[in-house]
Amino acid sequence: MESAPRPTVIFLTFNSEAAIGAAIGAVRGLASRILVVDSFSTDGTVELCRSLGCEVVQHPFENYSAQRRWAQEQAGLGPDDWVLHLDSDEIVSPELAESIARALGSGEQVDGYLMRRLHHFWGMPIRHGHMNPSWHLRLYRAGKGRCEDRLYDQHFVCDGPTRRLNGLLLDYQLVDLERWTATHNRWSTAEAREILRSLRVDEESRDVLKPSLFGDPRQRKRWLKNRVWYRMPLLVRPFLFFFYSYVLRLGFLDGRMGLVYHLLQAFWFRFLVDAKVLEMRLLEEGRIVTDRLPPDAPGSDGGKPAGP
Repeated sequence: MESAPRPTVIFLTFNSEAAIGAAIGAVRGLASRILVVDSFSTDGTVELCRSLGCEVVQHPFENYSAQRRWAQEQAGLGPDDWVLHLDSDEIVSPELAESIARALGSGEQVDGYLMRRLHHFWGMPIRHGHMNPSWHLRLYRAGKGRCEDRLYDQHFVCDGPTRRLNGLLLDYQLVDLERWTATHNRWSTAEAREILRSLRVDEESRDVLKPSLFGDPRQRKRWLKNRVWYRMPLLVRPFLFFFYSYVLRLGFLDGRMGLVYHLLQAFWFRFLVDAKVLEMRLLEEGRIVTDRLPPDAPGSDGGKPAGP
């Protein structure tokens, strides 16, 4: 009897020593091989991954989509080989691992699988609000799937039929607020550029997840984002987003952690995205100047907070 196929698991890492060991341990019995693509970590990530039997290659990080595409090409997979893409702080739950093994052994004519991701903040699950349920395609035949061409909020796309798996992909996000805000500051720039790009370029001409009100959960969310969110007024929509996520989607049930998380998502990240979109538009129109004086020039406060 032919054994069930096992996927190649690809991790992206950068200074991931604190999280990657548990992530690798969760898929060790599931994977045929584990490939780690590292962006030149300065901690013990590379040594740890090699000690756990992983293949490790290093490649400069341009953006998430480019890194994922490079990683999959680097893996040298055949068109029918299965690939599972994970981040360094994502843990495949035992139920999800069992569901993956069962699905790949079933022989069903499917080219990709969606899995539900559960976000954590400060080590606690965020079970309510806009992020749940959050479905992602991470497992597919290498010849049928790839990461979409976006600067932010990238999904994987699959050209063939897909179905959903049981179990959870646990996204632990093991960072403190300092790193969380710094990371989301960078992401807000990418999201602002993506918003302007999507408004100017026909998405039908790009290799992206196609929005559809009647598609899978990711396609419906993308349809709502393109057709509703992007058309709402700048700087107003973060307030509506907070009300939707924290009140209508019961984010308040996550307690103090939920309050901090949803406030940061709406009034740090989403408001910052809108502010950067506005700034980019005003810069293009020549209505503001942001780079005339260096931060340490005489008479310049360098953007420091005002206060006593």
